[in-house]
Amino acid sequence: MPETGTIPTRPLGPAGPDVPVFALGSWNTWDRMEPDDAVALIRRAHEVGAAFFDVAHYDMGPHAENARTDLLFGEAVRAAGLAREDYLLCGKLWLWEYPRTSFADQLVTSLDRVGVDRADLVVVGDYLGEVDVRRIVRDVAAEIAKGRFDSWGVNNWAYRDVRLALEFAEAESLTPPTFAQLKYGLVRRSMAEGDFYGALFREGRLALQASDVFEGGILAGKLAPARKIGADVGGIRERIVAAYPEIRRIAASLDATPTQLGLAFALAHPATANVLFGVSSREQFEDNLGALALLDRVGADALRAATAHLWLDQAVNPDGTWAP
Repeated sequence: MPETGTIPTRPLGPAGPDVPVFALGSWNTWDRMEPDDAVALIRRAHEVGAAFFDVAHYDMGPHAENARTDLLFGEAVRAAGLAREDYLLCGKLWLWEYPRTSFADQLVTSLDRVGVDRADLVVVGDYLGEVDVRRIVRDVAAEIAKGRFDSWGVNNWAYRDVRLALEFAEAESLTPPTFAQLKYGLVRRSMAEGDFYGALFREGRLALQASDVFEGGILAGKLAPARKIGADVGGIRERIVAAYPEIRRIAASLDATPTQLGLAFALAHPATANVLFGVSSREQFEDNLGALALLDRVGADALRAATAHLWLDQAVNPDGTWAP
């Protein structure tokens, strides 16, 4: 079991903060837990040095769920006794109704629901394919100037628009995105490891924040999730379900759990600064922490070699656009 403050940190991109390698997400997380369990989980995350929370207000587009998960997080973090400086908070700026619903308006609402006056960073998503990148960069910079947050990243954007955001920000002396939150893990690798985002990572322009590493719980053994999960890019979910027994076999051969294998694999990518996951119990969180020992014990190269055949989305466009 990790001791107090032992979770390592990595820089979240060239201009981003140093962050713990694990972050807790909010989608279908805090609203699946009893209040006391949520408080205990937050305290434990802080104790081990992993108090990085990705918290969104789910109220737009396909996420118009009237979810209370952000409200519940705010209640739990206060009940846990954490001061604002005790944790990192990553918010979300949605593009679904943007610019009709401005970033400024979104932040006022989302921060108020959590009960804070600022985030540390934000992710701009979900990617829609037709976005005014220059306006997004300017509007993000305006919120940074107001002190609402310090740095930002993108969520599953197409490569061409990320490159444009980086170049425009540099040309206008504005704050560029410093990380990309991408679907990445044992079975989905094309965006993070392909020539497009891969080039940005190799150039040191961005860091990778791996998300949806368990495919909505499928790769943790919940083969038929009852809750809403992320998009099935490339239509490979049936193949992912079919791959779970092999993932379980490899994990057992390494004296690990499937979730530990998935997290260790994501951390083995040299560009990965942070892995974002959701848990609904402290027990799941403790199990996930074991991924660090697995990575140390086996090593990145051996992990990648043992799981090379699990890459299932090689036919999906690696630039972030949808495959036919």
